[in-house]
Amino acid sequence: MLGMTWGDISPWIFYDMGLPLLLVAAAAYLLGCSNGAVIVSKYILRDDVRTHGSGNAGLTNFYRTFGGPLTFVVILTDVLKAVVAVWAGILAAKYLVADELLVVALGKYWAGAFCLLGHMFPCMFHFKGGKGILSGGAIAIMIDWRIALVVWGGFLILAVLRLLLWLLCICIVFAVVLVLAVVCLSVFCLAVVRGSLVGRIVLNVAAASGTAS
Repeated sequence: MLGMTWGDISPWIFYDMGLPLLLVAAAAYLLGCSNGAVIVSKYILRDDVRTHGSGNAGLTNFYRTFGGPLTFVVILTDVLKAVVAVWAGILAAKYLVADELLVVALGKYWAGAFCLLGHMFPCMFHFKGGKGILSGGAIAIMIDWRIALVVWGGFLILAVLRLLLWLLCICIVFAVVLVLAVVCLSVFCLAVVRGSLVGRIVLNVAAASGTAS
C-alpha cells in the first residue's frame, strides 16, 4: 500500500472494511429485532405484552403477565438469536476479511452490539423492545466468559442490592407501625388507668356524702 494516494486507498477501505461492517451490522440488527416476548405474545397468544404491566417487551414483564411454559420459548429465542448473530458475524468476517483481529471485532463486538441494539430498538415493533439483559448476557458469554462473569456478576449485585433495599423498606415500615402501635397502646392504657382512678374518686366522694346525710 506504500505509494498509494488517498483516491486509491478510500475505495479499498470501503469495499474491504466498510461493506463487511455494514453487512454484519444489518444482519445482526435484524436478528436482534426478533424479540421473543413480542413474537410469542403478539402472534401466538394474540395479546401484546407491551400493553401489560410495565409496557416493556422483556422476559420479566412477559413472565409476570403470562407465565407458563411459553416463557422458556422467549428465553430460547433471545439466547439463540444472540448466539446466531455472533456466529454469523464471525463466519461473514472470515469470508470477507483476511485480518484475524478484524474477524474478532466483526464477529463478536460489532455483531453483538448491533444484535443488542436490535433487541432494544426493533424497527419492526415500533422501536419498543426489551432491556437486553438476557441477550446481552448471552452475547457477553460468546465474546469472553470473563466479560460475561463481570456482566452477570454486576447484574447479580444489583439484584441483591435491590432486594436488600426492598427488605430495608419493609423493616422501616414495620418499625414505624410497631412504634405507632406501642404509642397508641400506651396512651390507651394511660387513659384507662386515669379513668379508673377518677371513677374511684367519684365513687368514694358519692359514698362519703351519702353516709354523711
